[in-house]
Amino acid sequence: MFPASRYSSKAHRCIRALKTVQTEHAAPQLYTTLNRRTCSSVSTPRITTHYTIHSREKDPRWEGIEMERFADEADVVIVGGGPAGLSAAIRLKQLANKHEKELRVCLVEKASQIGAHTLSGACLEPTALRELFPDWKERGAPLNTPVTEDVFSILTEKHRIPVPMLPGLPMNNHGNYIVRLGNFVRWLGEQAEELGVELYPGYAAAEVLFHEDGSVKGIATNDVGIAKDGSPKDVFERGMELHAKVTLFGEGCHGHLAKQLYKQFNLRENCEPQTYAIGLKELWTIDEKKWRPGRVEHSVGWPLNRHTYGGSFLYHLNEGEPLVALGFVVGLDYTNPYLSPFREFQRWKHHPFVAPTLEGGNRIAYGARALNEGGLQSIPKLTFPGGLLIGCSPGFMNVPKIKGTHTAMKSGMLAAEAIFPKVTAESLDSETAGLHTPEYAENLKNSWVWKEMYAVRNIRPSFHNYFGLYGGMIYTGIFYWIFRGKEPWTLKHCGLDANQLKPAKDCTPIEYPKPDGKISFDLLSSVALSGTNHEGDQPPHLTLKDDGVPVNRNLAIYDGPEQRFCPAGVYEYVPLETGDGMRLQINAQNCVHCKTCDIKDPSQNINWVVPEGGGGPAYNGM
Repeated sequence: MFPASRYSSKAHRCIRALKTVQTEHAAPQLYTTLNRRTCSSVSTPRITTHYTIHSREKDPRWEGIEMERFADEADVVIVGGGPAGLSAAIRLKQLANKHEKELRVCLVEKASQIGAHTLSGACLEPTALRELFPDWKERGAPLNTPVTEDVFSILTEKHRIPVPMLPGLPMNNHGNYIVRLGNFVRWLGEQAEELGVELYPGYAAAEVLFHEDGSVKGIATNDVGIAKDGSPKDVFERGMELHAKVTLFGEGCHGHLAKQLYKQFNLRENCEPQTYAIGLKELWTIDEKKWRPGRVEHSVGWPLNRHTYGGSFLYHLNEGEPLVALGFVVGLDYTNPYLSPFREFQRWKHHPFVAPTLEGGNRIAYGARALNEGGLQSIPKLTFPGGLLIGCSPGFMNVPKIKGTHTAMKSGMLAAEAIFPKVTAESLDSETAGLHTPEYAENLKNSWVWKEMYAVRNIRPSFHNYFGLYGGMIYTGIFYWIFRGKEPWTLKHCGLDANQLKPAKDCTPIEYPKPDGKISFDLLSSVALSGTNHEGDQPPHLTLKDDGVPVNRNLAIYDGPEQRFCPAGVYEYVPLETGDGMRLQINAQNCVHCKTCDIKDPSQNINWVVPEGGGGPAYNGM
């Protein structure tokens, strides 16, 4: 995986040491009810022990610890092994081979394997893939299920209202493919390696590095071998620095490094706040008699009310067995703190139009991920000295299409084409040590990505009206289907999702039915199907800026919404050992890296940072 010839000897020793430490931290157990009972009886004076909150410089336990980091040089460093990052890496090496240039491209990915943290519906529009690999079919790209049937419905509690899927509507999937996106991303990784891209799965980019002039210098991977209380273990190892002429940040939705860059370079100065949704997904094997390969089903309506944005999907895959992918999306601008996206998903599966497909089937996988819904209005400035933002990190998802893979890939390809002439030039013509490439943003605005996103820019914010869902659908029918988004105005969103919750006293608690264990399930058995795995003895990567805020504000005002919006059971309020109050318990081992907590926390007190590399879900073709 890491040939010595590619790296300096110091870098090679660093990688070997990091791998040794990671191997020693093997397979912790999922946090179960039994674990909870044990831990709830132990006093926890401090919730957050991570060094990003409590500096190691002032901690006597760190005195005398070697903190030097080995450094290595590349031409381009890419953070994130998703569709955008891999497409950028591939296009860079394609250009290098075409122009006979030496170009070192390094890509770091926090998942233990390429594709292991990837989750999406997914219905893939192959536009960008055809541009990247015109011969993708001959190369064996895992696009096995062309869409053959489109079904769209408005659901009431007991009935279904069919909606005709007219040509030209954003959710028309003629010419698209149903895919397991993790498998597709893994295939992209194989293509990248064949071209000479250096892939580093299992190494999380934890820190942005800067030159003295303020431009981006590269990234540092995370330290390993830190105990849960924040002290160094005997096997502690510093992360490694990767320096580059340009660093591409393609971390996916709500990237933790992108958050830092927004502040450092004021990238969100001239755009709307990003708005998000959470998508929950399951894979099932079903009765072969009910299997209709190529069928795509979408719905809106029940169980959500008209003022809560969301909907469902159910896709019939053709992969050698009767497999369906189904999921539920809830906009994170919802207002009722008692709403649980996970339990809404489980309730939806019992609808008379959905349940018959699943009856007698077997659920084999579960996962969740946040997704960008802000559209064109919420795209930040994309370039800054030394770096670029690509893919779902800045947010190129076409919301009404429920598709972002094709636009993410194209953004990575355009980034590669913009930076290639500069990183391969014999003399660097740059005012800063890190190369600035504003041409990328200009090229993007002249591409089909921008045209596509402009046309649908008003569909998501149009749902903020008295009629909610139905008003938004009417707006879409008139101004998109008829006028193709050419209206001379651009609607605004309602602000940060974190600010939308109403106090619990002003809302009605939601009574959810108990899971039946056949079609609907409890949270912990679901998380078990995600393959989630974190080293238990490390500081929780769900950090709190103030440990007192969860009880004093979130629980007091909103009745602890984090215990409901988290799709993995990470947050729960348990009684104090003294019996005179509650405290927040963070079960960080359960985290599926969806980022919902960082987005929806009404106090904006939670800051998601990377755990030790390789931790997190282990999705198999999600």
